Amino acid sequence: MTVPYAKDFAQKLLFDMLRIRRMEEKCAELYGEQKIRGFLHLYIGEEACAVGALHALAAEDNIVATYREHGHALVRGVSMNAIMAEMFGKSAGCSSGRGGSMHLFDAATRFFGGNAIVGGGLPLAAGFALADKLQGKQRVTACFFGEGAMAEGAFHESMNLAALWQLPVLFCCENNLYAMGTALARSEAQTDLCAKAGSYGVPTLKADGMDIVAVHEAMKLAARHVRDGLGPFFLELQTYRFRAHSMFDPELYRDKAEVEEWKTRGPLHTFSARLKAEGKLTEEEFLALDAQANAEVQASVDFAEAAPWEPVEDLLKDVHTP
Repeated sequence: MTVPYAKDFAQKLLFDMLRIRRMEEKCAELYGEQKIRGFLHLYIGEEACAVGALHALAAEDNIVATYREHGHALVRGVSMNAIMAEMFGKSAGCSSGRGGSMHLFDAATRFFGGNAIVGGGLPLAAGFALADKLQGKQRVTACFFGEGAMAEGAFHESMNLAALWQLPVLFCCENNLYAMGTALARSEAQTDLCAKAGSYGVPTLKADGMDIVAVHEAMKLAARHVRDGLGPFFLELQTYRFRAHSMFDPELYRDKAEVEEWKTRGPLHTFSARLKAEGKLTEEEFLALDAQANAEVQASVDFAEAAPWEPVEDLLKDVHTP
């Protein structure tokens, strides 16, 4: 299918995928050096989902994400400096160094997490949407979550209330097939996720999460439905993570051959190849975009390295007890 975008926008989509990929690769390296500690969930392979989806939303929309949210935060407009400093646990981070990898947050861009609890963002999204509806605001709340979250009670409660009250929520499931490490068919009796969501009377749509054009077009349709006051919408993006669930995951639940097969559909090289074939990208332009992404990553690491730690006397700041 021809890429239906002007050269500048098409290259912007590619550049944002490159920014995510290079940032995540660097984070893996820094984790090995113990400069990033705690949990780290990489988005490598799934970049088309965040980039295609978020470019279909408006600045006033709300975003709620999962613990695999670095890419979403970056595309939303949270600076890479603030993200990297947060990874380091520095006070210049977007959550003042107190959240780390799983709790990126930035009210200025309406990016409301980052949530370490599987399915934990779903009730929050319903709450944001209810508040907007009560205030008469024509705003979309986009909630990203994995297919594993659909086995949680929070998913069903949130879907039910969103459908019952016709809330302006766009439920966006990034289905990477394995949740934390269990194949979908081994954990959920109903593996047709659209059928599960559709049981609440919510319109649904599936899209190829490895194809940024398919993601962007599906997200535009879904967002328009919600913004027009027609109630919630469920979008399934069928994707695949190329790395383990987290840096602690021995990854014994899937074959290496399967991973390599999915890599042939990787969103970076397939989209750049399409753009080159259509005359919207040259190899020189690709290399320049990649160099720019790498430079941004290095600058963010330098910023995080130089940023101060939180002073000891501030450790109890914002800590509340009943």
